[in-house]
Amino acid sequence: MTCVVVKVGGEVVRGAELPALAHDVAELSRAAGASRAGVVLVHGGGPQATELSRRLGIEPRIVAGRRVTDRETLDVMKMAIAGLVNVDLCAALAAAGARPIGLHGASDRLVLARKRPPRVYDGAGPEPVDLGHVGDVVSIHVERLEGFVGEGLVPVVACIGAGEDGAVYNINADIVGNRIAAAMRARLVLVTDARGVLSDPSDPGSRLARLTSSDARTAIENGAIRGGMIPKVTESFAALAQGVEAVHIVGRLAPGELVREIAEPGSIGTVLVAG
Repeated sequence: MTCVVVKVGGEVVRGAELPALAHDVAELSRAAGASRAGVVLVHGGGPQATELSRRLGIEPRIVAGRRVTDRETLDVMKMAIAGLVNVDLCAALAAAGARPIGLHGASDRLVLARKRPPRVYDGAGPEPVDLGHVGDVVSIHVERLEGFVGEGLVPVVACIGAGEDGAVYNINADIVGNRIAAAMRARLVLVTDARGVLSDPSDPGSRLARLTSSDARTAIENGAIRGGMIPKVTESFAALAQGVEAVHIVGRLAPGELVREIAEPGSIGTVLVAG
């Protein structure tokens, strides 16, 4: 079995499907045995961060769909993502029989990062925007992750990065998941609100079991793939080019569905492959 990197958002962590996801992650980890082919869970926590921020009297500032991370907001991200969400995920995995270990980018420089310079973003006007303490991934400490999965542990990685100088950065969880999957030459599973990529966005039954890069370009051009699915698909194919074995886009999972999707790619969601 190839290593599997599962990326989940904060909405999944507090959703009713968390026990099912935890059960399947535990089963995949046990099936891997004492090998390097285990499971790594990468998570965000946007909803929890927004909720905690407002409880603390800090109104989130979002520019073109991206969170501006000033010093106070960075503290919120540490508390919400590396704290609340990471603990809840580890607790759910432990209850399902897995052996989780909670981590973040500052854990032995697991996710080495540097500050993202100001840049122009679509929908944010013509001037460069400085997002504050937001980082770009420089490297992944892949040997550390391989060591953990080789011991039968499930690394649970919060999307927080750290610089060589000790600075801490907020990083998009999709980016962290992509980079970890590429570094480990793993399969990447994106757990989303959609059951996969649809050939007809108005028809939930039009899920595509398999999608190549050429098919995706055609679907984007003719409007079959649109909205928020465009960047997800585009970034997924970029991850494939960086060494990810395959990318699976799946929806909220019922018990057994994650295991089935790995065993039978495209059976539950959409598997993206190069070509």
